[in-house]
Amino acid sequence: MNKKWKVSNLYLVFIFVILYAPIFYLMYYSFNSGGSMREFDGFTLQWYKEVFQDTRLLIIVLNTLIIALLSSAISTIIGVIGALAIVYVKRWRVRNTLLTLNNVLIVSPDVIIGASFLLLFTMIGIKLGFTSVLLAHIAFSVPIVVIMVLPKLQEMSPTLIDAARDLGASRWEVLSKVILPFITPGVFAGFFMALTYSLDDFAVTFFVTGNGFSTLSVEIYSLARQGVSLTINALSTLIFLFTVMLVIGYYFISQRNLRTKGVTVQK
Repeated sequence: MNKKWKVSNLYLVFIFVILYAPIFYLMYYSFNSGGSMREFDGFTLQWYKEVFQDTRLLIIVLNTLIIALLSSAISTIIGVIGALAIVYVKRWRVRNTLLTLNNVLIVSPDVIIGASFLLLFTMIGIKLGFTSVLLAHIAFSVPIVVIMVLPKLQEMSPTLIDAARDLGASRWEVLSKVILPFITPGVFAGFFMALTYSLDDFAVTFFVTGNGFSTLSVEIYSLARQGVSLTINALSTLIFLFTVMLVIGYYFISQRNLRTKGVTVQK
């Protein structure tokens, strides 16, 4: 048993080293005063100062956050409605068709999705920019929210709804006071997953951005093509830390929900 435990731990350490070593390497050189990633000449915050002094870059950061928050909020609402429709649809063939269509969007290559949106927006006359990026992010985030919410809906016992109806609850009261409180952890998970995907997305966004509008992922790609600059390291470090904060925030929210649920059950 101990041998298996040690082997599994070594495997986990190996995987984490492969995943995180390049990130920490990048973060380490973001404090290098030498201006390159060959040798560490000394500690400096120069590259972080350049990031915060670049007005254009700060506007792009603001654009990225607005797109991520708006698309996550809207896709969460649509995703919850979609998950409810899938679970409570009566015909199993329709249910399976909806699930299949939802899963196809998740596994489809980002390049194909981005090119499809580019053609669609061009055909219907939507100007490439903020609106096109927002619509594209909502579209690829909705299936993620549906996948995160569905297990909670399937886990919920139908007797809870039957009991609420027997007590005279209306459809809105059943939804707002029984279903939504029960699936709240799945809703939060879907929102944070959609937020992460939106912040991280490059392939789809690259196709649907227009002149004068950009997001962080596209901007970092453009900066990298111009040559190696430690400003990219500093910016990437800040994005990574922000993502870590989101994960930690989601963890504490989920833990609080579990504690609340445990207290409710005990009562």
